[in-house]
Amino acid sequence: MYYQTTYKSPVGTLFLVSDEKNLIGLWLEGQKYFQATLKEDPIINDQIEILHRTKEWLNRYFKGEKPNIKELSLKPQGSDFRQEVWKILCEIPYGEVTTYGKIAKVVAQKMHKEKMSGQAVGNAVGHNPISIIIPCHRVVGTNGSLTGYAGGIDKKIVLLKHEGVDMTYYFKPKAR
Repeated sequence: MYYQTTYKSPVGTLFLVSDEKNLIGLWLEGQKYFQATLKEDPIINDQIEILHRTKEWLNRYFKGEKPNIKELSLKPQGSDFRQEVWKILCEIPYGEVTTYGKIAKVVAQKMHKEKMSGQAVGNAVGHNPISIIIPCHRVVGTNGSLTGYAGGIDKKIVLLKHEGVDMTYYFKPKAR
């Protein structure tokens, strides 16, 4: 069974989902792929310990502290490839960014491949089921484009500014 609670944040309502022991999802309201990894509808329950700890983690994060990802038991659901990408996201330091291309190179090395598609990495980043905590907002295009945030580019900008990222080098992609 899955359990859900909500959290009011500076970027809107967040939906936190647990399997009772682990956090398996954190989605922004209206996010692309909202709860796509769930096999059943979650039951609303505010009494689950991991959901309480996640809210405390988020309180500290939004106060400008830098809580450690390892404080929470995370269990995102996805393919081995996606899991590998999400592990790399967890290594991006607070207040820093990396590119899809750099992640693709690391994944290629780990998978003993000559190269990896940045687009495949972008797809895995976009399907991250634990937004904010697994910091997919810290990934940008090689040219500085703030592309690819399932929660919306404006929310990505808010999160990066909140973390103190110098936004001088980054830009919103032009609408097609």
